[in-house]
Amino acid sequence: MKAGVVIPGKKDSAQLVEIDMPVSSSGQAFVRLLEVGIDGTDIEITRGEYGEAPPDNAFIILGHEAVGQIKDPGTTKLSKGDLVAPLVRRPDGCVNCRSSKSDMCIEGNYRECGIRGTHGFLREYLVEKPDFLVPVPKELRNIAVLTEPTSIATKGMEQAIELHNRSANPINIAVVLGSGPLGLLTTALLRLQDFNTYVLDIVPRSSPKVHLIEAIGATYLDGRESVVTALPQKLGNLDLIVEATGNSTVAFQAISALGLNGILCLMGVSTGEKPLEICADCLSMQMVLGNKMVFGTVSSNRGHFERSVQSLTSMEQKWPGWLSRLITRRLTLDKFRDALDPGPDNIKTVIELT
Repeated sequence: MKAGVVIPGKKDSAQLVEIDMPVSSSGQAFVRLLEVGIDGTDIEITRGEYGEAPPDNAFIILGHEAVGQIKDPGTTKLSKGDLVAPLVRRPDGCVNCRSSKSDMCIEGNYRECGIRGTHGFLREYLVEKPDFLVPVPKELRNIAVLTEPTSIATKGMEQAIELHNRSANPINIAVVLGSGPLGLLTTALLRLQDFNTYVLDIVPRSSPKVHLIEAIGATYLDGRESVVTALPQKLGNLDLIVEATGNSTVAFQAISALGLNGILCLMGVSTGEKPLEICADCLSMQMVLGNKMVFGTVSSNRGHFERSVQSLTSMEQKWPGWLSRLITRRLTLDKFRDALDPGPDNIKTVIELT
């Protein structure tokens, strides 16, 4: 079968190769993969910035956002034809991993499909235990590939809201920094809760991203007109900020902009070693005197996947067709290298494997 692979640490090594068909064993289901989403992590691995091949392998199969269909359930309780979204992280033996919270692993020996130590889903077939396959309703077939990124946003928003509940005042103003797929999905989750939501980016107002933001009742802010640190004067007390750009400068600016009792959720991953000069005393005083809280979030567990499926269903019901508009480009597997070089107006590229 065909698979899209890269050599971790080697820039521009993406290629299509032939690999052996997987063979299922007892307790595993045979899955035909249907679609794989491409995101910033895949692009960064292709650039050689990080990534780790499985043991005794020179390459790693890319892809961690996927939807597949059960071809042979074997001895599992799944049924032939079921749609499933595979989990990304594989646990080690730490206390959190044993408690089905591998996203909170404390030993660091986990593996992540398509990222670290085990192959991903940019291939035609997969064998997997049902513990790592989350059922998806057939009604979501066209947007089921968004389950994994929605699970990341789901985890971040659940934690942010729980942390904010330490204060009696409700979340009145939420700001999302960045209008990529993760930022847009986070915006939709916030709007499902009817939070007054703003999205800041530097795309023109004619951008499809702005149209998507406004279609669900959020407000777009042009970062060339409204810098992050000026948002409190423009909007008022910022109860919740979600950083989804991966820009470390923006992340530190968000700490200053955060309101009293506010929560800052860092979702973006900053690669490299960019130096930044800050007023450390200023930030420390602001955080202490303002009861501010900053936390990072990474990966997601099965519960987040399951709740993301519920959220996708709610989004489809409230804004029919909106999620489909996030997928701006569909390519076949032989064109997957083109997906690693997205255009300026591209939001989400999906590789179709069927």
